[in-house]
Amino acid sequence: MTNNNNIAPEDKKRFEQTHFYQGDKAHAIEKKYRLRVVSGRANNNLANDVCKILQLDPTPGFELTQAANQELSINAGEVMGDDVYLIQPMAGGDQDLNTSVMEALLAVHSIRLQGAARITAIIPYLAYSRQDRKTKPRVPISASAMAQLIQCLGVDRVMTVDLHCGQIQGFFHNCPVDNLPVALEFSKYILNTICEKEEISKERTCTDITIVAPDASGVERARTLANMVNAKGVVTILKRRAMGSEPAKMEMVGDVEGQICVIIDDLVDTAGTLVSAANLVASKGGRSVYALITHGILTDPAAERVTKCDIIKELVITDSVDPAGAKSCCKIRTISIAPMLAEAIERTHSEVSLSAIFDNGPNGKA
Repeated sequence: MTNNNNIAPEDKKRFEQTHFYQGDKAHAIEKKYRLRVVSGRANNNLANDVCKILQLDPTPGFELTQAANQELSINAGEVMGDDVYLIQPMAGGDQDLNTSVMEALLAVHSIRLQGAARITAIIPYLAYSRQDRKTKPRVPISASAMAQLIQCLGVDRVMTVDLHCGQIQGFFHNCPVDNLPVALEFSKYILNTICEKEEISKERTCTDITIVAPDASGVERARTLANMVNAKGVVTILKRRAMGSEPAKMEMVGDVEGQICVIIDDLVDTAGTLVSAANLVASKGGRSVYALITHGILTDPAAERVTKCDIIKELVITDSVDPAGAKSCCKIRTISIAPMLAEAIERTHSEVSLSAIFDNGPNGKA
């Protein structure tokens, strides 16, 4: 990782578009332990941005190498007695998901062996989070297995962003888990950018904007965002399994006639569900469709599907994972979560409550 004492103008402009950015943390953030931020290879750019905001230098001696047979070797560097924050989403860019998982696990183990006083694993995207229940007999609950692996290697705290299912936090026993929400960033984007693009005032969100949950599990997420922007309502899309070899059918609960529809979800992988949901909204009279999705996994052919779907005006993702697939689609925009992570790190290191992040942000602003 690299760090500059002054944030570059282009980075500052990017951070200022987010909810949590309040300027670089030029003051010393030091308490009982030295603060260290380390990163695997899954999303080094995100870790660099966090370091820029916190005005931190790279951790001395942290090295990660890979042998010809793909075995990983990690040296945690000089972290003895430090408060260490490992930033490693378990997916990202061109890196294989399982390689990202092993990097995270071995990095935690190495940091523990080097004698760190406290280890916080910041895992914006948790691998296997969609496998949070048994869908048939004799299959593993893989999200639970991931939680056990992370915890048994010695982390003291876990931070993640918009878990696929909030109950996954219960898989971590005797280990605090902070599931940081991106809803504040998305609400700001709706009120500032979407309202401007659609040429409506912020006061008209209660008559012109409807939030869409693409499945039943996302209703609570959609309801939270709808309350933040004072949207007209929440619409839910349900999948009904057909008989035999027929494909599943999608049905809508609610009215979108003439509405600006915002689809909210935790992740987009191949974009099949997203495009199907957007087409259904269009068939029901939706005026335009925007998609705000936290984790842009964007496995092929996601970018191609979004590009070809005329009804989708814009897909907004965060940089929780390296958005490599976003470069091939002009409709995709990226919001940085680095200011939010920097705020969470500063508060945790200083032993200050994180409640403000879960409520209305560091300044109490909605």
